[in-house]
Amino acid sequence: MKEKINTFLSEIDAFEAQNKESLEAFRIKFLGSKNITKDLFNDFKNVPNEQKKEVGQLINEIKEKAQEKFDFFQSKLNDTIVEAETKSDLTRTAFPERLGSRHPISLVRKEIIEIFSRIGFTVSEGPEIEDDWHNFSALNFPPEHPARDMQDTFFVDSEQGEIALRTHTSSVQVRVMENAKPPIRTLSPGRVYRNEAISARAHCFFHQIEGLYIDENVSFADLKQTLMYFAKEMFGEKTQIRLRPSYFPFTEPSAEMDVSCSVCEGKGCNVCKYTGFLEIMGCGMVDPNVLENCGIDSKKYSGFAFGMGIERIAMLKFKINDLRLYSEGDVRFLSQFKSVL
Repeated sequence: MKEKINTFLSEIDAFEAQNKESLEAFRIKFLGSKNITKDLFNDFKNVPNEQKKEVGQLINEIKEKAQEKFDFFQSKLNDTIVEAETKSDLTRTAFPERLGSRHPISLVRKEIIEIFSRIGFTVSEGPEIEDDWHNFSALNFPPEHPARDMQDTFFVDSEQGEIALRTHTSSVQVRVMENAKPPIRTLSPGRVYRNEAISARAHCFFHQIEGLYIDENVSFADLKQTLMYFAKEMFGEKTQIRLRPSYFPFTEPSAEMDVSCSVCEGKGCNVCKYTGFLEIMGCGMVDPNVLENCGIDSKKYSGFAFGMGIERIAMLKFKINDLRLYSEGDVRFLSQFKSVL
């Protein structure tokens, strides 16, 4: 009988549960209601008296070892199942796989830069928080000049003088003129800020892209042809433009440029104020005072500048009738631009 018991003990020691089924078979054999120890106890009466203590201890050892082995593998299998259910494979492709899309402002910004790069313009960038000199004074805005009232500015409290969120990217052009010699042909894209009422046509922040060309013998005709080239490349060969006299402190003469409204195709809508045309930029010949402020000889060099709102161009390009959609983060709106990646 002792040999039989030792055989069972060896079987228990060697047992390895591969799955729940094998563990359940082990439990039934050694711990179930009809386990093998019941038969051993039935044969226990035939054991000599001097061996009863030793044999009884061995039978109890079968039950104890079997219970320990069962508990160990039951816990191990449960942990394995939980781990398999909760562990995430960070390299796994998401399903369903959703492709992102680029923001329409980014798409239009890139396209504008590509159009002007074909005629020699490079890109310049600068800070969004500017001092008074680069944002106003160098651009012909003296402290008492009424043109400052045209800019609804967000000023920043500072001990370093008047600091403000830039109202235009012309401040970047000033920095370029201060640090480079003509010929200069550059674009200045970026975000700008103005304290305006938010509506379908205006926002307190928006994106501008401004151009500057300075060289000898630059004329207004050069400006007009450059803008005509841009309009046709951006909106198509049938696009019409018109230049209206205007005023800017940093250009003289100055003009506003309109393009035929592609949202309503010239029929009139809330975007173009029912005129059939949409103003997209201001432009003009760089004022000689601005050139002198930046250390450029105005008697030798002349130039033109222009600036446009990227949101307004995107409204025409994609027939969007509300400027607020760009900044609301509505995935339904943004997902429409997958096809133009």
